[in-house]
Amino acid sequence: MGEQVLLGALAIGIGVLAGVALFVPFVSISYRRRGRLSLPRLLMWFAALVYFWAIWTYTLLPLPEPDSIRCVGMITDPMEMVRDVQKAIAAPGSALSNPALLQLVFNVLLFVPLGFFVRVLFGRGILTALLVGSGLSLFVETTQLTGVWGVYPCAYRFFDVGDLVTNTSGALLGAVFGLVVPRARRGLSRAADALQPRPVTRGRRALAMLCDGLGFFFTSTTIAIAVQLFIGYVLHDRVLMIEGVVSGLAGTGGAAAVWLVVTLVTGQSVGDAAVQLRYAGSGMPPFAARLLRWLGGVAGLSAVGLIGSGVEALSNLAMLAACVLFLFTSKGRGLPGILSGQQLVDAREEGSGQDASARPSRQ
Repeated sequence: MGEQVLLGALAIGIGVLAGVALFVPFVSISYRRRGRLSLPRLLMWFAALVYFWAIWTYTLLPLPEPDSIRCVGMITDPMEMVRDVQKAIAAPGSALSNPALLQLVFNVLLFVPLGFFVRVLFGRGILTALLVGSGLSLFVETTQLTGVWGVYPCAYRFFDVGDLVTNTSGALLGAVFGLVVPRARRGLSRAADALQPRPVTRGRRALAMLCDGLGFFFTSTTIAIAVQLFIGYVLHDRVLMIEGVVSGLAGTGGAAAVWLVVTLVTGQSVGDAAVQLRYAGSGMPPFAARLLRWLGGVAGLSAVGLIGSGVEALSNLAMLAACVLFLFTSKGRGLPGILSGQQLVDAREEGSGQDASARPSRQ
């Protein structure tokens, strides 16, 4: 039981990391397909991520030591599964506690979520769920048969045709259960009102800030890791690699540059674009307004902090002030709105793309 709990925790942990990494693209797609971010749909996609990793953790892990494996063969007779059930029923005691029967039930239940997700999240029917379920099950069984595609000299888990049947049956059941979700809430199709402007709320602005923060973090981390590897394995400077100063500066500076280009070209930060927000108003030139908005966001303030240790402390204080101003400014326009003298509007509003459109400026 302890091992099963550990594998479950591992699947949840990897699912959380994947969910955080994919959060910004998910928000952006949701606003363009559905016009908003739905908490139930967000939780369902998160559950799908955790489930995806659970499939692999429960079917392949723990990986044994190569010297300790016991080679096994194939079970190609589908009636073997039927005989196991008959033996479990005929055996004294409760059949529900029989390991063979429990394994069969588990194999069915393991693929029920797959069929449900195929129908609800992707809007596909029962036939597609059957094909996906059987295909994934065959891939898992083949992975076991080949010793994780050659990692091990032989199979350490059985390739079982009965598992193909039970897994596919589970996917079928899941697809049938998916019928409880209304058709309008299934699939990836664009909602009829997706392009309609929606109220600009403080919560929506907070979501934009969260997307900017996560996006900036992952972009800077990716750049820093790439520079770190370049220093260590191309320049062969292990001292500089271990110090990490250059890679840290490159990561923050590179991400700040990406945000600057996006803001100057589109008039939106990555987070604003994700939730379909835009700043408008003010009589200053659009370029200047966009530059000031970038300066008041996480990217600009992080870039300012690169100037020196003393300035870095002021940059951190400015970030704290930006969080406070978000709470006390109209619709959470915050420091970017104050510096540019602009207000937040829905990017889908007619004429919202004009930085200099006439709108009153207020706190």
